[in-house]
Amino acid sequence: MSAAEAGGVFRRARGRTLDAFSSEKEREWKGPFYFIQGADPQFGLMKAWSTGDCDSGGDEWEQEIRLTEQAVQAINKLNPKPKFFVLCGDLVHAMPGTPWRKEQTEDLQRVLRTVDGEIPLVLVSGNHDVGNVPTPETIAEFQRTWGDDYFSFWAGGVLFLVLNSQFFYDASMCPALKQAQDQWLDQQLSIAGQQKCQHAVVFQHIPLFLQSIDEDDDYFNLTKLVRKEMADKFSRAEPERTQGVPVMGWAVGLMGRVTAGMEKDIRMDPSIEEEAIQGLPWWHSG
Repeated sequence: MSAAEAGGVFRRARGRTLDAFSSEKEREWKGPFYFIQGADPQFGLMKAWSTGDCDSGGDEWEQEIRLTEQAVQAINKLNPKPKFFVLCGDLVHAMPGTPWRKEQTEDLQRVLRTVDGEIPLVLVSGNHDVGNVPTPETIAEFQRTWGDDYFSFWAGGVLFLVLNSQFFYDASMCPALKQAQDQWLDQQLSIAGQQKCQHAVVFQHIPLFLQSIDEDDDYFNLTKLVRKEMADKFSRAEPERTQGVPVMGWAVGLMGRVTAGMEKDIRMDPSIEEEAIQGLPWWHSG
């Protein structure tokens, strides 16, 4: 099922932006708001994990459906409504070209169609969505199904940047696509600086780091070289700050534990941070 066929709740990104929000209307800060962040609904993971076959297992996902339905029901009851609901990657467990991917995708879309129509969805790509080593074909499949793999939008006076972090992990099969995202990001940061953007948040699947930018390379972070390049890029892009408020933050997926880190005023937050969820029923993030 394509994003267009999935129904109105999928205000999918096209042309590197999200049409759920008007940049002209949303560029100005008008007061506090909140959004809901989740990650790794990953339909099929729990069965694969329980059998010890995470690479090719995952032929059942009833538990993931139930948990996701519970999360959506809780989100729909919130008052006031969140500005949007973002999922930071690994939407389904089956990798591109493997069994059950189509069925997992259709079931997730069916559940997400029940999200309140006034709460736009923001969908981020993870390694299970585009592959550990993405290709032009896997990126194209994601775009057909969920929308652009990287884009930006303004909401409530905040600039949100959605990135395809697999390009930072291994873009050997699609170097031109990585270069395009790099150039686009440089352009976005330049525009943000010119417009004196005071608040910006990045959504991506793989964290730059967990606790410290100098930590060892790990499954749950990007390499030291990549993370330092990215941190420097964003630190250079920061406009003047007021009252010492950090203007750059990362919201990420992938992780199965709660942690947070800081570097050069960049805050790294995982998807399941307790104060963000406030007791909502949620799915495994991992």
